[in-house]
Amino acid sequence: MSTAGDPILATIDARSWARRLGSYRQPDPRRSVVELVITAVPFALAWAAMLTALKLDQFWLYALLVLPAAGLLVRLFMIQHDCGHGSFFSNRTGNDWTGRVIGVLTMTPYDHWRRAHAIHHASAGNLDRRGIGDIDTLTVDEYLARSRWGRLRYRLYRHPLVMFGLGPIYVFLLESRLPIGFARKGWTPWVSTMTTNLGIAVAAGLLMWAVGIGPFLLVHLPIVILGAAAGVWLFYVQHQFEGTHWDDNESWEFHEAALHGSSHYDLPAVLRWFSANIGMHHVHHLCARIPYYRLPEVLRDHPELRDVGRLTLWESFGCVRLTLWDDRQRRLISFREMRALYR
Repeated sequence: MSTAGDPILATIDARSWARRLGSYRQPDPRRSVVELVITAVPFALAWAAMLTALKLDQFWLYALLVLPAAGLLVRLFMIQHDCGHGSFFSNRTGNDWTGRVIGVLTMTPYDHWRRAHAIHHASAGNLDRRGIGDIDTLTVDEYLARSRWGRLRYRLYRHPLVMFGLGPIYVFLLESRLPIGFARKGWTPWVSTMTTNLGIAVAAGLLMWAVGIGPFLLVHLPIVILGAAAGVWLFYVQHQFEGTHWDDNESWEFHEAALHGSSHYDLPAVLRWFSANIGMHHVHHLCARIPYYRLPEVLRDHPELRDVGRLTLWESFGCVRLTLWDDRQRRLISFREMRALYR
C-alpha cells in the first residue's frame, strides 16, 4: 500500500497529469453500446434464471447466480456513474437518458445523484467541505470534543455491520426516495427523485403482476442489497485508505487531492470487470471525463501511475479499522490508535 511518504507521491505533479490525460476523454460510441449490452443483457438473463431456479426448487442455482447478478447491477451503476460525468457517450442526451433508465434499476435518481456526486468530486479531501456524497469522517479533535452519546453514534456509524450492512440498505432503499440534503435546492432534485420512484413503482408493479410478489422480492431484493453493499465498499476503499490525502480549505488543491486522495484499488481481473475499472480511482478523480473502459489505457501508457495509492484486495480489508483523521500525523487512524496516542 502506498503511503503519504512514498517518493512516487512526492515526484508526480498532479496538475500536469490532469492536462496529459485529457487525450483519453473521448468515448467510442460503438464501444459504449457494446459495454451497455454486455452488462444489461446478462443482468436480465441472470434475473430470469434466478426466477426459474426458484420455481424449479433449484436453490443451489439460485444461490450461485445471486452474486454475479449483484455484480452486474454494480456494473450498471458504474455505467450510470459515467453517464453522470458525461463520459459514456459523446452527447449529453445519450448520457442523461441512459443514466435515468439505469437509475430505475439501481434505485438511484440520476439527476439528483449527479449533482451530489459532482460536489463530491469538487470537494474530496477538503476537511472544510465534508458532508455531501462522501463517507462521514471526523478528525481526532472533533471526535474527542463530542459527548459520550455523540461518540457512540459515530462508532455505530463506522461499525462494519452498519457501514456495509444496514447502511447500504438505508441509502438505496430509503434515503434515495427523497432528495435528502437538497430539498430546498430547486425543483430538479424533487423531479429526479419522484420520477425515479414512479419508474421503480411501475417496473416493480409490472414484474410483481407477471411473476408474483413473493418471487419478485426473493429475486430482486438480494440482488439490490448485495449490489448496494458492494457499491458502498468500493466507494469506501477509494478514499478511506492509509495513504489518503486531506487538507483544510486554505491548503487544499483539487488536483493534488484527486490524485493522492483516491486509491488505485488493484483488483483481480474478474472483479475489475464487474466494477468497471472504478478501482483506478486516482485517475478517474484526476480526469473524470475518461470513460471507464479507457482507464486501463492510462495505466498501460503511463505505468508510473500504477503504484500511486495502490491498494490490493487483501490490503483493503485493513481499511475498515481506519476511522479518524489525525491532523497531526496527516493520516487516518483507528479508534485504538487514537486511545493510545491522545488519551
